[in-house]
Amino acid sequence: MPCARYGEVFNPKAQNFRLQKQKPALILAEKYRNFVLPAPPGYGIGAARNYYFSHMLNCVYDCRYCFLQGMYRSANYLLFVNYEDFQAEIRRIADEAAGEPVHFFSGYDCDSLALEPVTGFAAAFLPLFRELPNAWLELRTKSTQVRSLLAVEPLERAVVAFSFMPETIAAAVDHKAPTPAKRLLAAQRLQRQGWPIGLRFDPVIYVDGWQDCYRAMFDEVFRVLDPAGIHSVSLGAFRLPDAFLRRMTDLYPDEKLFAGPLESRRGMSSYRADLEEALLGFCRNEILRYVPAERFFPCVA
Repeated sequence: MPCARYGEVFNPKAQNFRLQKQKPALILAEKYRNFVLPAPPGYGIGAARNYYFSHMLNCVYDCRYCFLQGMYRSANYLLFVNYEDFQAEIRRIADEAAGEPVHFFSGYDCDSLALEPVTGFAAAFLPLFRELPNAWLELRTKSTQVRSLLAVEPLERAVVAFSFMPETIAAAVDHKAPTPAKRLLAAQRLQRQGWPIGLRFDPVIYVDGWQDCYRAMFDEVFRVLDPAGIHSVSLGAFRLPDAFLRRMTDLYPDEKLFAGPLESRRGMSSYRADLEEALLGFCRNEILRYVPAERFFPCVA
């Protein structure tokens, strides 16, 4: 399939919402600028220098709360095939840091591993990070596609970061994604082989009986995984840009999630301040029962 430059084949603003109902296509393209971008403020797991990059736009999963639902009006998947240009920019940034740790995050505009058998993304980028002693890679995922990782030597500077939420909540909003139980087993296999594991409890979703739901989830996650082998844990509340929430509500007018106790603050929709504080405070206290504070990174953006 011939490649085209990004913008010529994938223009989300030109698409109609009805495309969400059609079977998505995989589009191959070349990206020609902005290969690696500074991470948003407050986004990080311990380094002063943080960047993100997206080898793909859009996600095969259909998580109802995901900001991608409001960003892209096309359900198509756009895969950038010129990996070498991303790699050259990552190498340049790492070299310019002069030995200072630099963290690179993938999985911001897609799931890092969901299409790994097709894209070969992790298999292509891990060798680069093995060569860069000050560069760290985060592979953020809900996928169980970890065979390519299990087939190679673990890399201590590559964090496989799994997103989790309680099973009952995931069943309602994590459409098409592997269940949290399956993700947990994938994380366990990787951890036993020596891969650094990250835990991403983001977003925290409010439901009736949320304290019991989240306490049970934390108990299960830290029973299956060795807390001593967890690289980092992050926590964030449900939040969306106001414009994205309006589009998602238009798409899914019957979605209960969007009828929750939300309010707009500085252009972002999230839970009422008192409720958000209660949710995050409870979860933070539960997490710190298992991991030390220096490995806990609340999302402040």
